[in-house]
Amino acid sequence: MPPESTALAPLLQHRALRVRQTKEWAEILTGFEGRNRYQVVGDNGQPLFFAGEVGSGVGLFLVRSFFKAKRPFTMELKTPTGVTALRLRRPLRLLFSHMKVEDGEGRLLGSIQQRFAFFSRIYEVRGPSGEVLGRLRGPLFSPWTFILEENGKDVGRIQKRWGGLGKEMFSEADNFGVVFEKEQDARLRTLAVAATFLIDFVHFENYGV
Repeated sequence: MPPESTALAPLLQHRALRVRQTKEWAEILTGFEGRNRYQVVGDNGQPLFFAGEVGSGVGLFLVRSFFKAKRPFTMELKTPTGVTALRLRRPLRLLFSHMKVEDGEGRLLGSIQQRFAFFSRIYEVRGPSGEVLGRLRGPLFSPWTFILEENGKDVGRIQKRWGGLGKEMFSEADNFGVVFEKEQDARLRTLAVAATFLIDFVHFENYGV
């Protein structure tokens, strides 16, 4: 994959990222799911990407409303100038979620695969040929945190941050911090950022937190 490409370069230049989801008023008031939309902000406070589900129509609306966390989706991450940097594709899966990650030209960069585990939540981060680059581990007693591991060592984390009931409901529905503590494979960093969106769907979509 070309992580050094202009569109993806910001993912490699920041130690910490903030991924913020905003809810539409119609979803807050009715409980029906709108298309998820996010903003990705760098450690300097500047927006790096805007992300959102693509597709429309009554059928997709009903799928989002009733399947919720298990629903299939396609999401695109775009730069502030409108260039597509990443495309995330999640098929319908009742068990063990899976998501493919492509660049803006449609080239497969890798995938995220949920794995069965006792007392924790595990996701494998795989390269384009299926090779395991690392994994994300969510400890049982840290429900808001996922540790990024590479070769058995902790190299970062994804953590959902609670901002207070009123703030969560009416301005920032989900606010994640993605922190890279050490240098790691550029492919792993890009795929870990993509995994943040799948984690939000799987573990927080049904609970409104």
